[in-house]
Amino acid sequence: MTRLLLLEGNTAAKRASAHALGVRNSSEIYREAIAAHYPHFALDDLNGADPGESLPAGRSWQDYAGFVITGSALHAYDQDFAVTNQIELVREAAEAGLPIFGSCWGLQIATIAGGGEVALSPRGREVGFARKIVPSEAGRTHPMFAEKQGSFDAPCIHYDEVSRLPEGATLLASNAHSQVQAAVIPLGKSEVWAVQYHPEFDLQQLVQLYTLYADDMIEQGFFADLSQLQDYRDQLAELADNPQDKALAWQLGVDGDVTDDRRRRAEIIAWIEHQVME
Repeated sequence: MTRLLLLEGNTAAKRASAHALGVRNSSEIYREAIAAHYPHFALDDLNGADPGESLPAGRSWQDYAGFVITGSALHAYDQDFAVTNQIELVREAAEAGLPIFGSCWGLQIATIAGGGEVALSPRGREVGFARKIVPSEAGRTHPMFAEKQGSFDAPCIHYDEVSRLPEGATLLASNAHSQVQAAVIPLGKSEVWAVQYHPEFDLQQLVQLYTLYADDMIEQGFFADLSQLQDYRDQLAELADNPQDKALAWQLGVDGDVTDDRRRRAEIIAWIEHQVME
């Protein structure tokens, strides 16, 4: 049986507050995304931000066919245990030779683990959808983007971004907001395939995020007031329930990049097919 280890990036307190609002945690979203296409996989969780956490009982790195770094509300450049411990876990997985995939937080801590830099984005928060992501010359021929169009949109939410890739890393995609939207980072005895956006997110997760960060979204000017945010959130929820509603998708400015599950998750699927299964 193929077994993957999912690194949950949020602290116990953050996970609890999210659950109180009905918001799924990062590893839960990944669990659902991977299970939708690979229901026979065994998926274990590791709460890397929590003191005293270790690999699941009786397991070693050699028991896993791959390591997935999920999202987090933390900052990769902080020196708290919740951050530094996860960076060390990424290094350990790489030294064990495991194929690694990461999104958002995953890209950022893999960058730090490899000697690169992460900083607060000078363009502020990129939230909802990362628009017009364009593969680089290397990205156009990389298997991670084999199922993507020449330019595509993807779910996202982040304040921070990679400001300098590690030596030897390959830039795979960019957009107007963040120069590094995807990269391959050599690390230890392995490499990390990573993206700044969230291919694991579904539309329902964006609905939940607009609930979790409602005050921030209004304060930062994305919505004029709570009523406007709620109207938009309701439209997203309706599209989540009816992804074939072309009129609603057009009104929200999205297409199959977001509404088609397999197309949205294509990077994760490609990593599994090319790195885990081969």
